[in-house]
Amino acid sequence: MKTKRLISDIIYHAFIIGLGFLMIYPVLWMVFGSFKNNVEILQHTERLLPTVWRWENFPKGWAGFGGTSFSVFFKNSIIISLIATAGTVVSGTLVAYALARVPFKGRQLWFNIMILTMLLPGQVIMIPQYLIFRKMGLVGTIVPLTLTKFFGVPFFIYMTMQFIKGLPRELDEAAMIDGCSRYSIFSRIILPLLGPSVITMIVIQFYWVWDDFMGPLLYLNRPKTYTVSYAIKLFADATSTTDYGPMFAMSTLSLVPVFTIFLIFNRYLMDGVTAGSVKG
Repeated sequence: MKTKRLISDIIYHAFIIGLGFLMIYPVLWMVFGSFKNNVEILQHTERLLPTVWRWENFPKGWAGFGGTSFSVFFKNSIIISLIATAGTVVSGTLVAYALARVPFKGRQLWFNIMILTMLLPGQVIMIPQYLIFRKMGLVGTIVPLTLTKFFGVPFFIYMTMQFIKGLPRELDEAAMIDGCSRYSIFSRIILPLLGPSVITMIVIQFYWVWDDFMGPLLYLNRPKTYTVSYAIKLFADATSTTDYGPMFAMSTLSLVPVFTIFLIFNRYLMDGVTAGSVKG
C-alpha cells in the first residue's frame, strides 16, 4: 500500500513539475535570450542556454534610443502605475462601500449600470475617450492614463463589495450608536478591515497599468514620456535589423518590479481574491 502511494506521489509531482516548467518555458527562453545574439535567437530556437553569455546586451539596451535611456522609461512607468493604482484604490473602496452599505435612492440602478460597463469591450470606448481627451488638450500627457482610474474600475469595485458584504453589519450599527458618521465608519472601521482587498487591487492594477501598451500608444507622442512597454516595442523595426538581445534584456528587467510586488503580497493577494466566495 505504501509503495503504491509512493509511486502515485512521484508521478503526481513529476507531472506538476513538468507542467510548471512547460508554463514558464517562454519566460525562461526570453530571460536566457537576453544573453544571446540575433543568430542564436533566430536560428537556434531549440537551444535554451546561450553558447556565449553576452552581458553587454543589458547596458546596450539600457542606453535606449533617440537620446533617451531606459531609466526615463522606467521612471515614467513607475509614476503612471503608482498614480493609477492609488486612484483605483481610493475610488474602488469608496464606491464599493457606498454600494454595499449606504442605502440611497437608485443604488440598485447604479450597481446594474456598473455591471453593464464590465461587459463592454475596451475597444468600444477607446475612440470616444480619445476624442474627449484630445478636445481637453491632454493628449501627449499621462493624464488620460491615470485620471480615469479615479472614477472607479468596475472589476475592483465589485470585488471589494463582496469583501465588505462579508463583514458583520453589527460593526456599522455599533459605531452609529457611538455617534460615528458614515465617513467615520468607513475610515475607522471598514477601511482597516479591507487590507486583503486593497492589496489585491494594488497588485493586479499595478500589473495591468505597467503592462499596458495600447494606452501609451494612443496618448503618448514624445520619447520622454514613453513607458517601458511602449519603448520595448520600438526596439523592433520593420525597416531595418532588430537587435533582439537588448530587447529581451529590457523585457527581462521589466518583469522585476511586478514580480517583486507579487512575491511580497502573494499571501494577501490570495486572501483578497477568495474573499466573499464563502459565506459563514
